[in-house]
Amino acid sequence: MRKAVARSTKRRPMAEINVVPYIDVMLVLLIIFMITAPLIQQGVEIDLPQADAEQVDDDNIQPLVVTVDQQGQYYLDVGEKTDEPISTDTLQIKVAAVLRNKPKTPVMIRGDKGVLYGEVVRAMTSLQAAGVPSIGLLTDPNQ
Repeated sequence: MRKAVARSTKRRPMAEINVVPYIDVMLVLLIIFMITAPLIQQGVEIDLPQADAEQVDDDNIQPLVVTVDQQGQYYLDVGEKTDEPISTDTLQIKVAAVLRNKPKTPVMIRGDKGVLYGEVVRAMTSLQAAGVPSIGLLTDPNQ
């Protein structure tokens, strides 16, 4: 009878997995990634507008183009005298007038490759003061 008792006290194989070590490792990795992710972030941070819309066809909307030449003078491709330089105040007034009539008009800046960066930034701040929500930069694909 003792043999029968010995057989019944044998341990059965356990069909469970101990997940506590895996959770510990996962938490350690999570902490490591949380600390290192901001350190390896590269690039420029921008705020993109959120919209559930399809891509706008460029043929339907004619953009406003502000040109900055090598001397830092501004030109706007609206009106009769597009080849005459304008001041930043005139630029703001004209762009604001266009945006009042057509608020979805895209605004682009085309700058000469020899222009000082500060002149382009000054044009961007003038456009922002005129109420332009976003500004695009034009480049020449051949260069």
